[in-house]
Amino acid sequence: MNPPAIQSEETRAPATHPARYRGEAVYLYAFDVAYEMTRSPVKQLLGHPVAEFFVDASKRSPRDVFFYRPQMVRLLPEERIGPHGAVRVERTVKLLPVGAISITIRVPFEVGAIGELVAYHDLAFSNGSLHDEVHRLAAEVQRELAPFCVRPATRLAVEEAYTVFCLHPPSLGGARFRSEEWLRANQREVASLLTQEPGTDHLSAQEADESTGKFLSYYDHDLLVLDWDAALLIDEPVNFDETLYVLELANLQLAELEAYDRILDESLTRAYTDLRVRPMRSRAGILRELREIRIDMARFSDELSNITKFFGDWHLARIYQAISTRFHLADWHKSIGEKLRTLNDLYQLLNQDRSNQLMLVLEVTIVLLFLIDLVILVMGLKH
Repeated sequence: MNPPAIQSEETRAPATHPARYRGEAVYLYAFDVAYEMTRSPVKQLLGHPVAEFFVDASKRSPRDVFFYRPQMVRLLPEERIGPHGAVRVERTVKLLPVGAISITIRVPFEVGAIGELVAYHDLAFSNGSLHDEVHRLAAEVQRELAPFCVRPATRLAVEEAYTVFCLHPPSLGGARFRSEEWLRANQREVASLLTQEPGTDHLSAQEADESTGKFLSYYDHDLLVLDWDAALLIDEPVNFDETLYVLELANLQLAELEAYDRILDESLTRAYTDLRVRPMRSRAGILRELREIRIDMARFSDELSNITKFFGDWHLARIYQAISTRFHLADWHKSIGEKLRTLNDLYQLLNQDRSNQLMLVLEVTIVLLFLIDLVILVMGLKH
């Protein structure tokens, strides 16, 4: 549990000089659209040129920084009427070779209190909800990417969505902003924002501690608080992108792990059915399918690891480790690994069963040949 807040002159400053919080709400949507993408580069998407995504690290990092650089397209900004008036909405789409797309929506805001940002969780514009708009955009992207998809999804599965509230360091009436002191002074407000609770009165101290328990800070004026469904990021705007990209990759990884978990569930169900009743398919066909799934899962694991590689003891690696814990990615990997081992056991069982059948056929054939030789010998003696 965090120690009780000891309010210094700097932490009491917001009460005397109310801060205006400026920044942007960033919505990360991950969709599984196909089994995988072909290696042919996409030149255009939705009438816009596709380029390689690039982000630079602003914090100290190893000399040879590794960043996976997907293809991306930046769509034209659109004007919308949001909770606090007209806003300029920015949209980008990233393409991943594992058969996924990531749609990022950025909505600027300026509010007088952290609690006012709760309305941005389920954001609604004057012409409809952001959720519906993103789904229409994802369906349009999927249709246009059909020639580049291997075994495209028949329908868009439920997306993985994550919201990041990016704040500029607030002005404290001349006092220097220190992120960790600010978090201790505003813990319940931050917890209410991340848990989507409209007020702080009914939120328990235990939940406030849990929701704000995973926070990271590099300098004394930046802060990242991570929860399961949302995060709060305080930093200079030029440094937002690198942190957002790490969170986006983790969100994509979660979406793909869920998709492949569903594939394994379906394969296991079919395998159990084939073992329990007389299968309509041949044993050779079943073995071929199980073998292909094992190969596919190995390739998938390699591809998924490549897009989330961070080397060295550096700040972005800490962020990825923290968000992985929040998303329980290790548990997802473990669950998929256990199902793969079960498939492997079934594969070995069916393979052994098939070998036993072949041995039985071979033994019967030998016995028949022996009987035929015996009959021929007896007939020869009679003549």
